[in-house]
Order: sequence, then C-alpha cells, then structure tokens
Amino acid sequence: MYRTHTCNDLRLSDVGKTVTLAGWVAASRDLGGLTFIDLRDRYGITQLVFDMDDDPELCSRARRLGREYVVQATGIVRERINKNPSRDTGDIEIQVTDFSVLSPAKTPPFTIVDDTDGGDELRMKYRYLDLRRPCIQRNLLFRSRLSLEVRKYLAEQGFAEIETPFLIKSTPEGARDFVVPSRMNRGQFYALPQSPQTFKQILMVAGFDRYFQIVRCFRDEDLRADRQPEFTQIDCEMAFVHQEDILQTFEGLVRHLFHVMLDIDLGPFPRMSYDEAMRRYGSDKPDLRFGMEFCDLTAHARGKGFSVFDQAESVLAICAPGCASYSRKQIDELTEWVRRPQIGAKGLVYVRYEADESVKSSVDKFYSPADLKGWLQVCRAHPGDLLLILAGETEKTRKQLSELRLEMGSRLGLRPPHQFKPLWVLDFPLLEWDEEAGRFFAVHHPFTSPKAADIPKMDSVDPAVLKSIRADAYDLVINGVEIGGGSIRIHDRELQSRNFQLLGLTREEAEAQFGFLLSAFEFGAPPHGGIAFGFDRLCAVMNGANSIRDFIAFPKNNQGRDVMIDAPDFLKPQQLEELGIATVDKQG
Repeated sequence: MYRTHTCNDLRLSDVGKTVTLAGWVAASRDLGGLTFIDLRDRYGITQLVFDMDDDPELCSRARRLGREYVVQATGIVRERINKNPSRDTGDIEIQVTDFSVLSPAKTPPFTIVDDTDGGDELRMKYRYLDLRRPCIQRNLLFRSRLSLEVRKYLAEQGFAEIETPFLIKSTPEGARDFVVPSRMNRGQFYALPQSPQTFKQILMVAGFDRYFQIVRCFRDEDLRADRQPEFTQIDCEMAFVHQEDILQTFEGLVRHLFHVMLDIDLGPFPRMSYDEAMRRYGSDKPDLRFGMEFCDLTAHARGKGFSVFDQAESVLAICAPGCASYSRKQIDELTEWVRRPQIGAKGLVYVRYEADESVKSSVDKFYSPADLKGWLQVCRAHPGDLLLILAGETEKTRKQLSELRLEMGSRLGLRPPHQFKPLWVLDFPLLEWDEEAGRFFAVHHPFTSPKAADIPKMDSVDPAVLKSIRADAYDLVINGVEIGGGSIRIHDRELQSRNFQLLGLTREEAEAQFGFLLSAFEFGAPPHGGIAFGFDRLCAVMNGANSIRDFIAFPKNNQGRDVMIDAPDFLKPQQLEELGIATVDKQG
C-alpha cells in the first residue's frame, strides 16, 4: 500500500501507531537537529519529523526534499509538543522511520497556498499546480457535493435525468453559437447548445413530465468574472404545471441546498415584479442585503432653473446612510467613478444632511434649503446621511444609479458575502426592442409564454403596446446575482407561430429553424414550464465569491483561451481540407 491513512486522518487517539502516508511536500523547516516537513494531500496536512540523533542519514535525505516532491513516509504517530490548533492534525506528528521519493518536482512558479503569489494568467497556465491549492480543492469538492445533493433532491421529487445532444442545429436567437463543421456533410455545421431548451420541451411532449440534467452549455460571447464560453446548468422542465408549481418546487431545491451544504435556513423567498424591481432598484436582479432604494425626485427638482434636471426625463437619488461626513475629495472620486465609460453618467449631484440638520449641496445656488430638505424628506434621510443624485433618460439613469448603489453598498460594508437574500423576480416583459436591428427580441427566449391576459396585445402594431406584453417568466436572484431563470412555455403551435412573427421570423424561417418543435406540438403537447440554474454561479454565490473561475476545474481566460493547453489552435491544412474549409493563415 502507498498509504494506510490520508493526511487528515490521524488524531491523538492514534498515538503509538505505525502508519504510512503519501503526498506532496508543502513546506520544510530545518532546525538543525530536527527537520520538519508538512505533507499535503487533498484531505489535509500532517507534520513529519526527522531526528538527526535517531537517523542522521534519513534526516540528511529529508533535507534535500524540494517543494512539491511526491513522497511516501512511514513512521510512528506521536503527540506534538507545540500543537497547531488551526490544523485538524495539529495535535500529532509522525516520527519518520523510513521514506521514499515517488516523484521529484521542479520548483513551482508560484506558492501552492491559499494566498498565493501567482497572478491569474500564471495560475491558469499551470492549472494543475493551482488545483493543488487547498482553497481551489475545497471549491471543487464543494461543487461535487452540491451536484450530488441536486441529483438526490430532484430524484426524490420524481425527476428523471435525461441527456440531450451536444451536436445540434444553429438557431438565430440568443448569443452567438459555437459551430462544428461536419466532415460527412461538407459545407454544413452543427452548433453546440446554448441550452437544451427545445429538447427538454420535446421531452415534455414525449411524456417525461419531470426532467432534469446537469449539463454543459456553450455561448460565444464576451467574458466576465461570472461568464465562461462553456458553463454548467441545472436544467429542469415540468409538465402539467402553472408558474406557482415551478416556484414552489425549485424554491424547495434551493432551500434544501443551502440547508444541507451551509446549514442555513433561507426561509420563504420574497417576490417582486420586474416593474417594481426596476422602479425601486433600477435592476432586474437587485441585491436585497441592504436598502438604498431609489427616490424619484423628478417632480421636486424640475422648474428651478437647473437645466440638467429641467431637461432630464428622470431625476433619481439614493440615500447613503452616515455619509454626510464624506470629504469633497471623496465625493469628487465618486463623481469620477460614475463618469467612467462603464457607467456613463455625465455628473453627480450631492446633498449633505449634516448632523446639526443643516443642508449643503452642489446645487445650492438653484435650490433653497427648504427645497433640499423636501428632497431629504422624500428620501427619508436622517441627519448624517448623504443624497447622491443622477439625472437623464430614465432607463440609462436607472442603470447608472443601480451601479452606484452597489458600489456604495460595497464601500459601506453592506454586502457581507456570507449573508444571503434570495428573491423571485416575476412578470418580465416578453419583448425588448433593438434599435440597431430594428426589431423585437425575446427577453428570455422565443418559447416563453405571454401572460394569458396579455395575449390579445400580440395582434397590435403599436410598439408601445407590444412592449407592455408581460411574460410568464421568472428569475431567481440571490445577493444581486441571477442564479436561475425560466418560464411557462408556449405549447400551442399557433401561439408559437404568432410569437415568431413578433420576433421578425417569417413562417418559412420559423419552419426552417424550429419546424421539428412546431410539428411536435401538433401531436399533443401538455402545458409545461421550467427553469435553468447557473451551477457555476450558484457554487460561487454560496461561497461568497465574485468569480466562477475557481469553481471550474479548467476555466478559460478573458480572451476565451485555455492557456494551459493553448487552445483554440490552428488546424493542419489536411484537416481543414477534409472539412471543406479554406486554409486560415496563421498570421491573420
């Protein structure tokens, strides 16, 4: 045997036992007569001791061990004199009687510890070393346990896990597809699925009334901390259900996961309409860990000669508690922050509500103290608070102020990573207008059902009426992050065809792209709906992390590259010729 125990198994009750461990050399300390080595595996760390008085040759060999050498050590468990309370095995150590090097190692380019000195690109290049870091291993083991709990819960609820194809047909909606050329059908291409949407709907038509899959999906889109070109969904669908059935079922799933994984009871999830979320927070995924709701000052701020407010469609404010003491330098810094291209605001107006109840503002010459106190009253401000105000087009201003709200929440420590506030956001718009394309797009996807009461609006030619159509759609948000989204689906061929028409698809285009689904609806489609959770995001949020990368074993970088294996890469001309694709010049 290479080992009798792992590096996290041994305790005081094992003192006196002869054991064998195997693992990586995490650190070594030479104290003259004694040499100490921390031996690490994925379970933990155990301290090995080599005594010069007992075996000089063995101790000399131990001193030559480098970091990340793979070794096997046999010895006797003994109680440590200087215990380490931060380590599970901190009460014991192994007095080594024999060891062997199983594999030598080059000195790693960064330290294999939680607080490493390696940058992102370096760690991605040597991902196999980065994966040895205890924090990354904890993340991936958490992910593994979470997936098992998902399967366990859904199986107990009667869901069947069914796999759907990875080589499918490209569709025009949503993000860009990754495409795969077909050698056997030259000039034709598969697409990798952005989601199993149409297949899971067909499974409902086929009579599998409760389906789920923990599935890889692919989207060729610009990357952020919470996006990867390939990602994992908990994909679910149910037949013979209304929206309430789905909300209850999957709220139960999420509450179960937080209970078993984190010992946290989330309680019942509050609900909010899309319109209310936008009005109160300027976002369809508001972070409810703190307040700072929007205050609409439009009616109170116009007509006083300040052209910025007089010409604005909306004048909106947030009240930052306890921030009246902000210096001019701090406020100038915030002003520059909202002016950044990522935010796009032209400026920032402030109103200080001093502790003595006096008022100071950057627009004092346009507004009287009584005017400004009226604003403070509307915003329910208290002495010591600070109003931060943006103005402009309603939609843009809401978005800008929403970003400022989140920034202030972070600066004031109001977004603790291990406090969790879930929220269902309901009644999204069915359609959104794209000025550049000159047509409507589906807010969720083209198979989302409109609210029954809004179906007559689909016959209108008035864009304002069409924009007001509500979808039978819902998102689950936790701490300002969209964790899952879904909808009740259209199960009637004629209604689905009408929706395609609103999205600018002709009958011929709809038939070419989705004829298989429309045809399936003619053979008895049950009412159905579902949801998909971003599994990587869920792992990150549950662990209070901002990035999903450290919960994926082999993520891509910001350019969509795997720098460890150097992919994507060029193909040989012979391979391209077999696929019927012209040779691509490596230089550009």
